[in-house]
Amino acid sequence: MAFKEISIDTLKINPFHKISKEWMLITAGDEKKSNTMTASWGGVGIMWGKNVATAYIRPQRYTKEFVDNSEYFTLSFLPEEKREALNVCGRVSGRDVEDKWAEAGLHPYYVDGTTAVEEADLVFVCRKLYAQDMLPECFTDEECDTRWYPQKDYHTMYMAEIVKVLEKQ
Repeated sequence: MAFKEISIDTLKINPFHKISKEWMLITAGDEKKSNTMTASWGGVGIMWGKNVATAYIRPQRYTKEFVDNSEYFTLSFLPEEKREALNVCGRVSGRDVEDKWAEAGLHPYYVDGTTAVEEADLVFVCRKLYAQDMLPECFTDEECDTRWYPQKDYHTMYMAEIVKVLEKQ
């Protein structure tokens, strides 16, 4: 099956459900080397007059190296029958296995110099605009810090322009 580029204005998704319940894969890299990871935190909106997505990655995640070293990354949303692949991508590090793609039963899909997931129903191709490490002193609700960061492994927040939306045909 092929992807078709669609206008972001035609999207009819609930981003709260899509991200937190269905999850997404954050993927970066190129045809030589790429990595993907499961995420259930993120968002979409408008910033600086652009359609943006935010993604959050902890420092120990292998995918972070790829996102940090790339101008683009993708957010891929998979159908429910791929839940086990999402589970694998959340618990298996690409550092520890020879082929994480094969381990998860997924395939890379190369687009615009970056990598997405071929099995996805929906893909956002994102161009990084801003990255910032979350800092403990910036929490205004201390419970968020103590509950979600007992290891003090604070996420880096990436804000990126959604430059292309691809839908499975």
